[in-house]
Amino acid sequence: MAALGLLPCCLAVVEARAANPGFAKVPAVVEYDVDPAWPQQPDDVSATGWVSGLAIDDKDQVWLFKKGADPVQVYKTSGEFVRTWGKGDFVDPHQLRIDHEGHVWVADFGLHVVQKYTPEGELLQTLGTRGESGEDETHFNRPTDMAITATGDVFVTDGYGNRRVVHFDKDGKFVKAWGEYGSEPGQFVLPHAIVLDSTGKLYVADRNSGRVQVFAQSGQFLDEWRNLIMPWGLSLTEHDELWVCGSSPHWWYRNEAYNEYKDQVVMRFSTDGRVRQVWTLPLGDPESPQPGDTIGAHCIAEDGEGNLFIGDIYGERAQKFVPIKSRPQAAKQ
Repeated sequence: MAALGLLPCCLAVVEARAANPGFAKVPAVVEYDVDPAWPQQPDDVSATGWVSGLAIDDKDQVWLFKKGADPVQVYKTSGEFVRTWGKGDFVDPHQLRIDHEGHVWVADFGLHVVQKYTPEGELLQTLGTRGESGEDETHFNRPTDMAITATGDVFVTDGYGNRRVVHFDKDGKFVKAWGEYGSEPGQFVLPHAIVLDSTGKLYVADRNSGRVQVFAQSGQFLDEWRNLIMPWGLSLTEHDELWVCGSSPHWWYRNEAYNEYKDQVVMRFSTDGRVRQVWTLPLGDPESPQPGDTIGAHCIAEDGEGNLFIGDIYGERAQKFVPIKSRPQAAKQ
């Protein structure tokens, strides 16, 4: 009899939940599912080596810059293989960018150079002195990335050895440099990535200090976003939104150990520094990486359909993540 007496209450609770569910029928959150079939890598193209650079061109082709036998690899966003080149040309590939004319720019920190190529792999220009490190107008010390303006000026983060941004004109002539070691505004601990928005502002991922710094092209410090993410890779969408991949903030050096990451995070910012989106990725095991996890997420880009492409170091792969805004409801039993 007591159980029967509770039945109306239970029915009332069920009806109330149906009328006022505790979840969003139309989700406000975008989730991402990995596409395990991407890319469709040919058997004769090397699958080994870190993926440190990644960019998407105006044809929605995904360019990868890898350590290994086939360093530059190109795929369609659908996964179809396009081409590879650069065999034997690089030592320590780090980042790849596409300029407004479709030229391919790469930073090789092992060779201490930044280079400009045609999409087919013909070398057009070299900044720095191949195989020689330094800190002057003609030398880098392990450069990490480059941003190219519509008029052809180049801004290089220099990088692992030096702590500066170096500006060259379209002909490769040195213009200026700024930055020094430190944690104050305008100083760098490790300038690891750089991008340029449509207004000409520069965003620098000072990875090991856990901040993104914003500069005018003159080198004037404008802003910094700290205590949000350890920024490894940067890219800008066509709507001037900044994607950052890395890990949650932490001290890079603690207890006599260097801690590269403790988790895997991607964030989307507006250019005023407001956080617009956060997504976490499972931190994988280098011995047995699974689809969808990353191990040192290093580079990120978004295609025209909103798919995210992320390359990582220790997983030695790039992956495609598809945005999901709705899912079929499970059938009631």
